[in-house]
Amino acid sequence: MEKVSIATIGKYRNLIIGSMLSLLFLSAALISFLWTPFDVTEIDITNKLKTPDQIYWLGTDHFGRDILSMIMVGARTSIAVALVAVGIGIVIGTPLGLLSASRKGGWIDEFIMRGNDLVFAFPSLVIAILITAVFGAGALNAIIAIGIFNIPVFARITRGAALSIWEKEFILAARVAGKSTTRISYEHILPNVMNLLIVQGTIQFSLGILAEAGLSYVGLGAQPPMPSWGRMLADAQTMVSFAPHLALIPGTAIILTVLGLNLMGDGMRDIFDPKLRNTRA
Repeated sequence: MEKVSIATIGKYRNLIIGSMLSLLFLSAALISFLWTPFDVTEIDITNKLKTPDQIYWLGTDHFGRDILSMIMVGARTSIAVALVAVGIGIVIGTPLGLLSASRKGGWIDEFIMRGNDLVFAFPSLVIAILITAVFGAGALNAIIAIGIFNIPVFARITRGAALSIWEKEFILAARVAGKSTTRISYEHILPNVMNLLIVQGTIQFSLGILAEAGLSYVGLGAQPPMPSWGRMLADAQTMVSFAPHLALIPGTAIILTVLGLNLMGDGMRDIFDPKLRNTRA
C-alpha cells in the first residue's frame, strides 16, 4: 500500500507542488481582504529600508511600508487582473473558435482566423500602450489589454480541437438526428474540448500574472497607492546595491507563482491526456 501511495504521489508530483504554491499565494490574496500586518498606504520614513526582522518579517521599502503587507495585497492585484483577463479570453475566444470550426473553409472561418492573426501581431504591452494613450493607465486597462491578447489564444485552441471532433461518428449521428450546427457545437463539441481549455486557462493565468507585472513595471498597470509586484520591482531597481531585498522578494513571489501555475497546468495535462501520462510514467 505504501509503495502505491508513493508511486501515486510521484505520478502527480507536478500537480501537487504546483497546487501548493498556487494555494499559498491565493491564500495570501484572500487573507489580505481581511488582514495585513500593516496598512499598505502607511508611510513611516523613520523605519525605511529595514531588513527583515521580528516586526517587519520581510523588511520595509524606501517609504517605510511593510513589504509583507504589500506582497499580500500585490498578490490580490495580480490574481484579480490575470483572472479577469483569462475570463475575457475564454468567454469571447471559445465561442469564436467553435464558430470558426463549424464553418471550416468558409468566409466566417477565414475572417475569424485573420482577425486572430491581427491581434497576435500586437503583444499585450503594445495593446496596453495604445489603450493607455486613449484612456489612461490603470488596472482596468491592463485587464482589457491582456484579455484582448487572450481571445485569439483560446479561439485557436478551441478551433484546433473542435476540427478533429467534427469528424467523429457521434457528430454524424447528431447531424442525422436533425441537430443544428450551433446545438452540436455547445452540446457535443464544447464538453469534449473543456479539459483542454482548463489546462490552457491555467497556463494563460500564469502568463497573465507575468503580463500584469510587466505592465506595472513600466507604469501601465495598477496605479499607486495600490501595491503591485511589478511596480515594487520598478521602485527597487535603483536600490538593489544597498537594499537587495526590495527586488528579491517581489521577484521571488512572481517566480514562485508562475512556476506553481505552470506545474499545476502540466499536472492537469497529464491527468487529462492518458497517452502523455503513460509516456512520462
